[in-house]
Amino acid sequence: MTSPDPRALRNAFGTFMTGVTVVTAYDMDGSPIGFTANSFTSVSLDPPLVLVCVANTSRNYDALVQAKGFAVNILSENQVDVSNTFARPVEDRFSAVSWDRGPVGAPILKDVTAWFDCTMHKTVDAGDHVILIGKVEGFEQTDAPGLGYARGAYVTPSSTTDALEATTNLAVSALIERAGHVLLIDDGNGGLGLPECLVDGEGASSAVNKLISDVGLHTQPGFIYSVFEDVDRKRQHISFLCQSAEGEPTKGAFVPLDKAALLDVSDPAILTMLERLADESKLGNFGIYYGDQSTGVVRPVSSGQRA
Repeated sequence: MTSPDPRALRNAFGTFMTGVTVVTAYDMDGSPIGFTANSFTSVSLDPPLVLVCVANTSRNYDALVQAKGFAVNILSENQVDVSNTFARPVEDRFSAVSWDRGPVGAPILKDVTAWFDCTMHKTVDAGDHVILIGKVEGFEQTDAPGLGYARGAYVTPSSTTDALEATTNLAVSALIERAGHVLLIDDGNGGLGLPECLVDGEGASSAVNKLISDVGLHTQPGFIYSVFEDVDRKRQHISFLCQSAEGEPTKGAFVPLDKAALLDVSDPAILTMLERLADESKLGNFGIYYGDQSTGVVRPVSSGQRA
């Protein structure tokens, strides 16, 4: 049996939607350390145990396996910047956030959804990671909705729902991708485009599910891939990335994500979005575009274990 392709396996792991945490502790010199991780889970209620995984290559590895304890901070959905801060190689990550010492002493971040301050119960070697099992000595939760993560992108259900409900004249498109190909249909103007419709009173989720059904495929809407203002058409546009679609389309066809195959896409904004998807798919990392139909920013996110 051959070993699985690491990139393909990582992408498959990434389909499991998780919360986003920042794991914190102190190094041997007493300085606070921390890293963003989605490899967190509860283990036991009696005794109260949780675990996180740390890559053997992490610069925090030695400090964490020797630490007397650690804290797990579950981020709220307005803390994407905190997640990014602790995912990047920044020397003084804690200078950018507000934090206090927990009851056991580990750094506790402010405004998180919940936190768990733990003593070290056990460490377990596991392949290219070490599992840290902590005994919960103190914890606190709030009503703040949690930040999600799946397929290389952040998921903010509460904020997204609020934004959609507050938007009028909203168009939704289904960016349906499969094995490096994207579904394009006749846009009615002599060119090709994405399945698209205006959102009615049933909401954006219902609209994108209807688009998927109308082209005869079976998949679920993924995360929001692009949010932009279409000034010329006087509407807001949201595109959902939908991956691993099954079945044969009853409308349109899947075309390769390369420049030659995309020449017939008539909408420049959609063409730019598809070219970005082609580049990001090669790396397995995705971003979310914010702006208008011609200028904006892409907020990149890292995928997988970050330490």
